[in-house]
Amino acid sequence: MGLLLDVENTAVTRQTAEALARMGTVTAVRLIALAVAEADGNQADWLQTGVHDALVRPDGVPAVAAACRKLAQGQEEAVRRGAAEISAWTDDARC
Repeated sequence: MGLLLDVENTAVTRQTAEALARMGTVTAVRLIALAVAEADGNQADWLQTGVHDALVRPDGVPAVAAACRKLAQGQEEAVRRGAAEISAWTDDARC
């Protein structure tokens, strides 16, 4: 979480979000979702950029979208909220 929400270095935020999104696992996307829920506007922009960088890969959108669907059913409200935001980013990437 410290890397995803690094206030001193937005490159770290972007690169960490991209690496986790490329993994595409529920665990990795959950970390991004938690960060999104806690992020300020600037951090959220860099998280979105990092996730988008991963989504441009051919297999990126389906893996992240599937993880978001699973997380949307979880018990943690912050994770559900962050997953919904990431899911919207996957929709944007399909355009």
